[in-house]
Amino acid sequence: MKRRPAVQVPEVAGIDLDYRPRDYFWAADLKVPLPSSIAGEARRQLVRTLVEAGSPVPDGLDAAVLDEETRQMWGRLHPSNMGGEYLPPLRKGEVEIARISLQSVTADQISVRARRLGRRIGYCVVDEYGSDIATYVCHPASSVSPFSLGELIALMETAHEGGSIILPILTANMSGGSTPTALATFITVTSDFYADLEPYYRAQTDAWLEEQAPAASRKRLDLETGNGKIQ
Repeated sequence: MKRRPAVQVPEVAGIDLDYRPRDYFWAADLKVPLPSSIAGEARRQLVRTLVEAGSPVPDGLDAAVLDEETRQMWGRLHPSNMGGEYLPPLRKGEVEIARISLQSVTADQISVRARRLGRRIGYCVVDEYGSDIATYVCHPASSVSPFSLGELIALMETAHEGGSIILPILTANMSGGSTPTALATFITVTSDFYADLEPYYRAQTDAWLEEQAPAASRKRLDLETGNGKIQ
């Protein structure tokens, strides 16, 4: 019997919401390195590019976490290099199953994780700011087998203080004056276990931005004509 997500997950053409990986932990058990084991997003993408090109990976570039001195040196090259470097380290028996990447100045990252808890799998969501910015609560907090894609999306749509992780970020940036065009690629959602997670959220983001476009156009027009100014 299929588990039903806690919230209704909109369908997207060509994406199988019932897809379920057989195991989250096979790579860790076999000591096969996955890009998702690298905390820093810039390093993760660079390592992925090098591996796909068949090029050697410099020593230390693929480290799960950097020591403080190396992290500071890496960040001095460009602020966006710090994205993900301050995420909490993965705990024993824990893997990242989804990553939310923001194109902010410091490339802030949010990590969705799964961990072995006896015969069950426990879930958590963490970012680089602890509880100072946001509180995440996973529903459900655990499962017997890996989530289907739809169940993972349902968790991500309820984990941020009872609502979506993604939508508040888009809403805040839209309110701050960002255009729909600028926000179209502001958030990227990826996973080593769910290939369709990225196109799903790309389609959902595009649909949301399309709905917001008329209001955003009116706001820009008001500002340009002075109607949006406080008298």
